Amino acid sequence: MKMMMEQIPTKERPRERLEKMGSMALADYELLAILLRTGTKEQSVMEVARALTMHFEPLFLLSEATLEEMMAIDGIGKTKAIELQAAIELGRRMAESQVLKDKLTSPQMIYDYVRHSLQNLKQENALCLFLNVQNQVIAKKTLSIGTLEYTVFHPRDILKWGLKYSAYSIVLVHNHPSGNASPSPMDKKMTHVICDACDTVGIKLIDHIIIGANCFFSFAEQGLLKR
Repeated sequence: MKMMMEQIPTKERPRERLEKMGSMALADYELLAILLRTGTKEQSVMEVARALTMHFEPLFLLSEATLEEMMAIDGIGKTKAIELQAAIELGRRMAESQVLKDKLTSPQMIYDYVRHSLQNLKQENALCLFLNVQNQVIAKKTLSIGTLEYTVFHPRDILKWGLKYSAYSIVLVHNHPSGNASPSPMDKKMTHVICDACDTVGIKLIDHIIIGANCFFSFAEQGLLKR
């Protein structure tokens, strides 16, 4: 017989466990159950949450899911799917804002700042970080969304926003959906073109980071930036 939430001993319910033990003590499905709040006539909220974690395994796949994909799970309607996406996006933004307490002074810090946005995408995306003289992010702008193999953007887009934000320096970032972070010949050529363009307006290109599958490549770290 299925056990509904009200039949679960109070001390074993996720809300009560979080209050007593803290969020770190809860399993993924328990945290999801708190967000979902209710189940269906046939399933408790715990069962719906378990189904979500089983369907989106590993869990980061849930962050990529569309509303329709979430709603394909029994017990997840449009309202719950929207609330889940909002919570996921809020978590992503909080992860980014945590890095901003410090200066982005290394390729690893830059990777930590952008990886949640790029590393699991199915298309190449290019974005630019605009920094002040203290290496703090003024703005993050998506330059283009491409295909599985490449993305196209123009240096003038970078210069336009760089001048608008009075940026001291920039970091170019894009992902490789293949998971291999090694730069292509086109990546190298475009990096040099952008470096030259930035020099004309007095903005520094301090790095070009390529995001792979839990890895990254830094042009600055490998000494490949044109000076």
